[in-house]
Amino acid sequence: MYLSSVRSGTPEGGRSHHKISATVIGLGVVSLITDVSAEMVTAVLPLYLVYGLGVGYLQLGAIDGLYTGATALLRLAGGHLADRLQRPKAVALFGYGLSALTKLGFPLAGSSVAGVGLVIGVDRAGKGIRTGPRDAMITLATPQDALGRAFGVHRALDTAGALLGPLVAFGLLSLLVMDYTSVFVVSFCFAVIAVVVLALFVRQPAGTAVRRPGLSWNVVRDRQVRRAILLTALLGVCTVGDMFLFVGVQKSAGLPAGVLPLLPLVTALTFMLAAAPVGKLADRVGRWRVFLAGHVVLFAAYVLVAVSWGGWLAAALVLLGHGVFYACTDGVLMAHVGPLVPEQVRATGLAFVQTGQALARALGAVLFGVAATGLSLAPAFGVFAALLAVAVTVGARW
Repeated sequence: MYLSSVRSGTPEGGRSHHKISATVIGLGVVSLITDVSAEMVTAVLPLYLVYGLGVGYLQLGAIDGLYTGATALLRLAGGHLADRLQRPKAVALFGYGLSALTKLGFPLAGSSVAGVGLVIGVDRAGKGIRTGPRDAMITLATPQDALGRAFGVHRALDTAGALLGPLVAFGLLSLLVMDYTSVFVVSFCFAVIAVVVLALFVRQPAGTAVRRPGLSWNVVRDRQVRRAILLTALLGVCTVGDMFLFVGVQKSAGLPAGVLPLLPLVTALTFMLAAAPVGKLADRVGRWRVFLAGHVVLFAAYVLVAVSWGGWLAAALVLLGHGVFYACTDGVLMAHVGPLVPEQVRATGLAFVQTGQALARALGAVLFGVAATGLSLAPAFGVFAALLAVAVTVGARW
């Protein structure tokens, strides 16, 4: 059977009694399985790159930037194509399939840093293509007054996969004595399952409006959308990539290198538990306020790393803050922007915001790599904490 969607029109500002759409649940299950696959790779990459291949901070910053930014321009392409064809599911399916195939590229790249970078780039390109169409499907299947909750539920399911992925990877590496190839092969199998679930069990939401030619690229003329793009980009360039954060926590807290693949679990668990309630809160108190509050929590996490407060408690606080940051920002931003964009160009509008954010975060990762190379890790986190504080102030006043 298809997981169909039922769109119920609730007046904006009214109290929502709608159940979460089956389309949202179905896309959440797809994201859960995909994130098991993706996070298996993400969990082992810092360990593999820093301690296996011996890459420096500058190289790690470039790879982290590529991991974040390779999705950027293709988010626009995926969103625009989904709107032009009025087939967001088909475009999303292509993106998921492309990412699945790349999992087999990691064993072929071997110890080549350039090869690993190329595979990461293609994998992230697949993510970029699918993200806008997928999020557009969520908005099309959900009443406006329940978008924060819907995105929260989706992100909670997505993050459940992010929680399971590192566990599977760690278990495989422990059982097979650091056999990275097995991690990549099992990751590929999970990715294929996700593609099959999307193709067979998730139906494209009904009610997609007829596209008006030439409208999609004019969406940034809307003042509120343009402001969201600029402010999310400003905040994005002041954030540190996940790989650097986990390495920074491990080093500043003085933890054994072997626990590095497990650190994302705390972030993922926090995100999973907080996503739905934070999304519901955002629907009530204001999505932009919650979005900015998440960056305040991230600022506090950066300060803890910068002061190099050692031990497991410090590491736990930083990772908990990191998870709360994602709960306050990831789906909440899309819930904030979605109603600002006409339905017939929804995927493109969301993709514009995501692209600006991804490009900015990629630049931020590269700049942090430069700062960490010149200043060392802890002072670089202090610099970025100060920059983030300024950016949050601008976002609150503008």
